[in-house]
Amino acid sequence: MELTHFEKTGANECKLTVSVNAEEFNRAIESAYQSNAKKLTVPGFRKGKAPRALIEKYYPREHFYQDAIRESYPEAYEYAVEQAGIEPIDRAEIELLDCGADGYSFTATVTVKPDVEVKNYTGIETKKTVKTVTDEQVETELDRLRTRNARLVDVEDRPAQMGDRVTLDYDGYKDGVAFDGGKGENYELELGSNTFIPGFEEQVVGHGVGEEFDVNVTFPEDYHEESLKGAPAVFKCKVNKIQFKDVPAADDEFAKDVSEFDTLDELKAEIKRRNEERNATESDSDVENQLVDAVLANTTVEVPEVMYEIRMNDMMEDFEARLKQSGLDLESYLMYTGSDKEKYKEGFRPQAERQVKIRLALEKIAKLEGMDVTDEEYDDEYKKLAEKYGMKEEEVRAAIPEKDLKQDLLVEKAIQFVRDHAKITEAAEGEEAAPAPKKRAPRKKATKETAAAAPEKETPAESAPAEPAPEKQAEEKQAEEAPAPKKRCVRKKKSDIDMDID
Repeated sequence: MELTHFEKTGANECKLTVSVNAEEFNRAIESAYQSNAKKLTVPGFRKGKAPRALIEKYYPREHFYQDAIRESYPEAYEYAVEQAGIEPIDRAEIELLDCGADGYSFTATVTVKPDVEVKNYTGIETKKTVKTVTDEQVETELDRLRTRNARLVDVEDRPAQMGDRVTLDYDGYKDGVAFDGGKGENYELELGSNTFIPGFEEQVVGHGVGEEFDVNVTFPEDYHEESLKGAPAVFKCKVNKIQFKDVPAADDEFAKDVSEFDTLDELKAEIKRRNEERNATESDSDVENQLVDAVLANTTVEVPEVMYEIRMNDMMEDFEARLKQSGLDLESYLMYTGSDKEKYKEGFRPQAERQVKIRLALEKIAKLEGMDVTDEEYDDEYKKLAEKYGMKEEEVRAAIPEKDLKQDLLVEKAIQFVRDHAKITEAAEGEEAAPAPKKRAPRKKATKETAAAAPEKETPAESAPAEPAPEKQAEEKQAEEAPAPKKRCVRKKKSDIDMDID
């Protein structure tokens, strides 16, 4: 095999001309013959039992050309890519030029990773804000923890009020006609949670168990269901149960129940420590974002659209996995939000473009600084991945080759390099900034016990979909708050080439 011609046909596109000689082609033909021999039919013989000399009379060499080409050209293509020194980022378009006893040749047109120019990535000036944790913040987090550990108590002697959890039946009507998605039975609703459309929950307040009443509302103008946008509606409701949250007192017994600590003071100290750790992490992330913005501002690159498409597809897969963790599927979610897959995927574009560009920039920095990955660093990373996946280390190595892992590790080294060579000043909120210490403080790993005392952090949704019908709201909110998968995605290698030789 030989790379006979190479040319750039566009800003990020190359065309390779590759030839496979007679000897290599003959080996592929022999392999194709061996693979097909048992399937060939010769008069007077059962399949696979005819002698080869007789088979060749009925099936000449040309009969095996297609299979031989399919078997041999991937290796030829990979060889040509290596010789050309390019890095394809998408499937190649293959065109067969000629084929005969002397071998065959083909062209491969492929999109490659773009050239990147990065300037002034050392000495970047950034500010790190150091946030302190106040006693008021600790008390707020303690109150949240108490609320999460509250027990529900049935109410019989008073009507519902804000903060109660009510179980109710409802049936929605527009112009006197019931509409789809407007009915629910024994639905649990926390009044004041803003789960239902505006005005609904407020009208449940004041009604007792067993009481039947009407709730009059107007659907928002941006409601996802076209027929209900801005429309007045009536929900016929019945309260089946009212419960209130009995919040436990903040004392030593409470601390023992929800944590590993024996006293409330110890629990408060742990809450403060966790908040300080979170503030430090957020400050580090803010600094990193400033550095990334500065690097991007000094980066010149023409990114091929396919790189954005690949990243958006990955993000859609991650989002779908999050939905599944919450018991939903993507098709149902899109139906609830009145969207479609392509439209929703496009919503990831700004984030995808930023991620692709910064990765290209950091890869370039790693190259400019001559960075490499040691065997020890590979070993350490494989061990970490094995722990994350709950897999054997050799299984992870088989799933993620070193060449695929290398770029991830180099990107991590590059951002650390930029940080180490930045001019970072730090100060408490409202104070003048002072030079920050060079060495980053190690982050502590959360334990099962400290998790009980950790503040409950909400995860924002990637986008703001239209508000669904009442019975779908809780499901959608749960899907939006599902945590993003944290594990590295183990992917099967896709074919880099696509050839039509029929």
